[in-house]
Amino acid sequence: MSKIAKLFKGSSSSSSSSSSRSKHHRSRGGPSPQEAIHKLRETEEMLTKKQDYLEKRIEKELMIAKKNGTKNKRAALQALKRKKRLEQQLTQIDGTLSTIEFQREALENSHTNTEVLKNMGFAAKAMKQVHENMDVDKIDDLMQDITEQQDVAQEISEAISRPFGETFDEDELLAELAELEQEELEESMKSMGGLPSVPSSKLPTARPSQRATTKKRVEDDDDMRMLASWAT
Repeated sequence: MSKIAKLFKGSSSSSSSSSSRSKHHRSRGGPSPQEAIHKLRETEEMLTKKQDYLEKRIEKELMIAKKNGTKNKRAALQALKRKKRLEQQLTQIDGTLSTIEFQREALENSHTNTEVLKNMGFAAKAMKQVHENMDVDKIDDLMQDITEQQDVAQEISEAISRPFGETFDEDELLAELAELEQEELEESMKSMGGLPSVPSSKLPTARPSQRATTKKRVEDDDDMRMLASWAT
């Protein structure tokens, strides 16, 4: 064997071995979800185009069968047979598209869930890192200090708002105010002349004879008025 042949043989063997290693590495790693979804979409587009082609072929064969229905029965039957075969292929493609669509949607959902879980794990690690710099005991001490300082501030506010000087009994002040009002009322009554005095002696009472005379005079007056009314 010549040196040129050996050179080409060696280069071909090295290239085949490198290609086999790359294929083995790819098969071991597997495609990514994005690659698989992309492939499934390409397959869907291809099958959709095939559907359109088959539908046009079916329509064409149907027209041929109608055209040769009475003139050329054999050609019409052949067209109907081709139409049936095309319809079977179309039915198979419909089922395949449904399967591929279901697989693609499931893969997309799985990829979405994977990304969500990955981001949630990333957030959990970040939260853990933040909490590593926090001490629960120190937080409790800090909150206790804040509460104590709030109590101190409240005491200071109460001390500032408390009135200075002596404190007086409010009941005594109200009683004194009532006395002043009573004195003022009495003075105003004196300035107006005061209340009329009540006589100390008893009023004279009518004697029984006078009461009888008065009663008789009233009765006579009633009789005279009655007689006058009869006369009229």
